Amino acid sequence: MDLILDPPNGVQPLRLGMAFDEAMTAVAPWGEPRVIGGRPGRPKRRALGSFDGVGYTAFFDEDGLLNAVELWWPGEGKTTTTRILLDGHDVFTDPAEEILQRVRERGWTVTAPDTESLAVPGVSLGFTRQTSQEVPRDAAGLPLSFTSVLVAGTDYYDFLTTH
Repeated sequence: MDLILDPPNGVQPLRLGMAFDEAMTAVAPWGEPRVIGGRPGRPKRRALGSFDGVGYTAFFDEDGLLNAVELWWPGEGKTTTTRILLDGHDVFTDPAEEILQRVRERGWTVTAPDTESLAVPGVSLGFTRQTSQEVPRDAAGLPLSFTSVLVAGTDYYDFLTTH
């Protein structure tokens, strides 16, 4: 299966702005996720699950609308037939530098809140290379490929560009 990253619109089949029930129907083929929140005092909900080894979290706002989707790689020694694609490149297997080159070719600006995290404000697309697992690493000690990716609404990373 291929999951196409479509920032800032979502990750097929999840589209930002979907109602909670609609999103749960969309991920039903992946199995039933664990839902956290959505009760008095904790109105925001998250749905966590995995399919074919790829983990995901769907984040919902106070109104119950999907506002971000995060996907993460299966982990050390695990495989998947699912590809997470951005412009035809698998963000979990292709080198991170190649993915970043494609992002910049679109004219998007990449910011680095820290050495393991990168964000594209205004789109909003976020990548991490955080892991304690044994994976191939570059000269700086970072994993060669990304370990998670987040797609959110256009203002999700605004805090990185405001002073």
